[in-house]
Amino acid sequence: MGIYLNPGNKGFRESIQSAIYVDKTELIDKLNAVLDTRQKYVCISRPRRFGKSMAADMLAAYYDRETDSRKLFEKYKIAKSSSYKNHLNQYDVIKVNMQEFLSASSDVNAMLLMLQKRLVQELKNKYPEFVSSNYLVFDMQDIYAHTQHPFVILIDEWDCLFREYENDHEAQKQYLDFLRAWLKDKEYVALAYMTGILPVKKYGTHSALNMFTEYSMTNPREMAEYFGFTEGEVKELCEEYGRSFEEMSAWYDGYELTAVENGRLKTYSMYNPKSVVDAMISGMFDNYWNQTETYDALKIYIRMNYDGLKDDVIRMLAGDRVLVNTGTFSNDMTTFQGKDDVLTLLIHLGYLSYHWQEKTVSIPNKEVAQEYVNAIGTMGWKEVMDSIEKSRKLLEAMWNMDGDTVAQGIDRAHQEISILKYNDENALSCTINLAFYFAREYYTIIRELPAGKGFADICLIPRKIYADKPAAVIELKWNKSVEGAISQIKEKRYVDALKDYQGNLLLVAVNYDKNTKRHSCEIEKLEISKSKE
Repeated sequence: MGIYLNPGNKGFRESIQSAIYVDKTELIDKLNAVLDTRQKYVCISRPRRFGKSMAADMLAAYYDRETDSRKLFEKYKIAKSSSYKNHLNQYDVIKVNMQEFLSASSDVNAMLLMLQKRLVQELKNKYPEFVSSNYLVFDMQDIYAHTQHPFVILIDEWDCLFREYENDHEAQKQYLDFLRAWLKDKEYVALAYMTGILPVKKYGTHSALNMFTEYSMTNPREMAEYFGFTEGEVKELCEEYGRSFEEMSAWYDGYELTAVENGRLKTYSMYNPKSVVDAMISGMFDNYWNQTETYDALKIYIRMNYDGLKDDVIRMLAGDRVLVNTGTFSNDMTTFQGKDDVLTLLIHLGYLSYHWQEKTVSIPNKEVAQEYVNAIGTMGWKEVMDSIEKSRKLLEAMWNMDGDTVAQGIDRAHQEISILKYNDENALSCTINLAFYFAREYYTIIRELPAGKGFADICLIPRKIYADKPAAVIELKWNKSVEGAISQIKEKRYVDALKDYQGNLLLVAVNYDKNTKRHSCEIEKLEISKSKE
């Protein structure tokens, strides 16, 4: 057993011995299916703290031929697969974390020399009779020629060099050339599995690693359910730990990943695993993922106001989705042709969720939204921060049924966020949502845009732990009347969906007069007796 060659199963053993372990072993079955095929090159890119290293540890434990991992896997899902016993502990495994070598080196040349030196030494220790060239590729070819034991090669943090040497294109090319020479078209490779934050193929014009099949946050394909915790997995944990699934969803859900299963599209609602685990163990809902990195990283990108990027960030803070073209992204952190490239990078970093069918992006959850607020608070976006900070008082005014104060607050939000084109119900809805930003602290906000011109519908549904707060139906009118909006709420029976909030339901009508350029607001408390249900 070595450090990099056949490292054993300790990493995986620690994972399953931890307080929380979610069974993702069926990933192994997906990889067994591509062993020794043209699809044996797999690159999976996910945001930080989304379980990439844990998956690499699991694969090392399963494939490593110098350890016996039967007892570790026997109670997990993979043990039921027909491929399980065929490949269990049958391969020489090389597992490296590129960040380790990069951190210990002065430049990329020193990094690659150190990597090869350490790997060749371990190969020599195990196969002294076959290792003689001190050149990694030749030595692995000789070993395979004599033993016919192919290698499973696991590379964690494969893209760290592109993140830390982001402007050094010569270093990037040198690194890609090394990986190509080591991996491409080599008989000794049974499986090459790389993980990182960024996808592979389009670093400039250099396509050294075009043999890899990529599974990313924009196109996870059949690997989608292994990109985080699924809704079902989080529900089970909530039942086990007695936590609120509703709160867990508000804080950590929102990553939408689409795959094709049995010929049909299937969308997974994925949760941030790092944050879910911390919230389960502590019982406290807080910003856990964000604590692993400052908001400076996000601030760098959203201050690039390409083609109205600032406008899109404001719309997403208000709950909107915005269109994005992910096809122009160069898969690096410096080559941006416009806002689409910045938005696509934010998808890969975990700051946005990509909705594949719509080709739109949104801010996934409360935890990530707070990261945006932290970032823009230091960027001079004073008008946005003023609206967010004043949204608490606006919410209190609604609870107090103070329609005049609510109208004044929406007027102020409209004036402060005047960069948005204020000429239809969508813009009005965006303004209302931003004005009521603080409502996310207590409510699930559901936006509807009913057929017909001139109005949008917003429902504020208090989460269970805030059941003392009133639910609200907000009807928006464009150059109409608030009285008509209240009547419409009742006539269209929007309140039927909120009948559980009888006696604690507010009807809020907001109208914008395009002549006076002012909002008006009327608030009515709806009383429903049980006898009328």
